[in-house]
Amino acid sequence: MSILSLEGVRAGYGGVDVLHGVDLTVESGECVCVIGANGCGKTTLLRVIAGLLPARGSVLLGGRPIKGMKRREVAARVALLSQLTQVYFAYTVYDTVMLGRYLHLKGAFRRPAPEDRDAVRRCLTTVGLWEMRGRRIDALSGGQLQRVFLARTLAQEPTLILLDEPTNHLDLKYQTELMEALRAWSREEQCAVVGVLHDLTLA
Repeated sequence: MSILSLEGVRAGYGGVDVLHGVDLTVESGECVCVIGANGCGKTTLLRVIAGLLPARGSVLLGGRPIKGMKRREVAARVALLSQLTQVYFAYTVYDTVMLGRYLHLKGAFRRPAPEDRDAVRRCLTTVGLWEMRGRRIDALSGGQLQRVFLARTLAQEPTLILLDEPTNHLDLKYQTELMEALRAWSREEQCAVVGVLHDLTLA
């Protein structure tokens, strides 16, 4: 069964379609890059897949129509990693990644269980930041911060990660590391990545 399937998808804003009959199938372990000119609907496509924008046609996540799924259920399956944004809260690296476990926390007070702490450690180790877990994120470089956000995304344990130009403003070394980490994750976890990129070489 495909992780993601789109058939005849049309969507847009203000009654004007930006997407015109999009068909797409993404299998487990697959990484797909979406490339196109500014304004052609790349981000719109990601918003439709994430269930953030209504669309006509068929959008299936794991064989199920997204229209019939609750927001929390979609969020448990799909994670969005976008380009670096301003940091408003000076959490530690560890606490920031633990935020990705929110959907998995159980009980009235939602306290992290041992499996949540294990997941955070595994994700920080994957992106090479476990030794920096106690540092505040407002003291990190841009590349380190984006890796923290990647770890938070992985901690969510989605079956599909959507990338909206996540490597913008990062130097080549960190761009490559980010893409390699995502490619390894998709293979090892048999999940999928759909990413919007501008750099053809990176794609």
